Amino acid sequence: MSDETPPEADQKKPAKKRSFLRELPILIGIALVLSLLIKTFLVQAFFIPSESMERTLHGCAGCTGDRILVYKAGYRFHDPRQKDIVVFRAPAAWEPETQIAKPSNPFQRGLSWVGGLFGMPQANEKDLVKRVIAVGGQTVQCCDAQGRVLVDGKPLDEPYVYQDDHKSFGPIKVPAGRLWVMGDHRSDSADSRFHIEDGSQGTIPVSSVIGRAFVIVWPPSRWNTLGKG
Repeated sequence: MSDETPPEADQKKPAKKRSFLRELPILIGIALVLSLLIKTFLVQAFFIPSESMERTLHGCAGCTGDRILVYKAGYRFHDPRQKDIVVFRAPAAWEPETQIAKPSNPFQRGLSWVGGLFGMPQANEKDLVKRVIAVGGQTVQCCDAQGRVLVDGKPLDEPYVYQDDHKSFGPIKVPAGRLWVMGDHRSDSADSRFHIEDGSQGTIPVSSVIGRAFVIVWPPSRWNTLGKG
């Protein structure tokens, strides 16, 4: 019996290899397009750079800032609801809560831009994460005798609050199409309470909301879903 490889087998191997190399750019292109579509319409990752949502979300100095996934499609069918954790684009009058260093190297800036385009979490001074405390039509104020926030005269149960400063405000009736938002780390959150004089009484437009944060995906030690407290 001969050990020689049939000529037909030698002819097939290069053809398969060439076929894969031709298909590889197409597969990469499809993957990038799918990633862009998912990031644009369904789910987007965000990086938490500030301490304003401690301890629900970590962004503290010296720790690994949380990476979260934000569900974007849900608010196409309904407005944000009370106690949702939302990522939104800060109004022009709101100062950044933290300063983020930009890459000085043009190549690094380019990589950062491409990564953000296809869904890699990017820290942005104007993208903020807070908890919805009151929605359009509700009246919010602080505080009652126990230091609790009142919505329509009823105290909220807020087990997620960390280091509450019991800052007094209100009563403020939230206009339709707007939200009153606060950080869980009440003593270190420049939220609606600090922008009452900005012309909108500290409320933000629903249209500025990017989506609802629903899970911590990084670091692995912090994996957790994000409910309503």
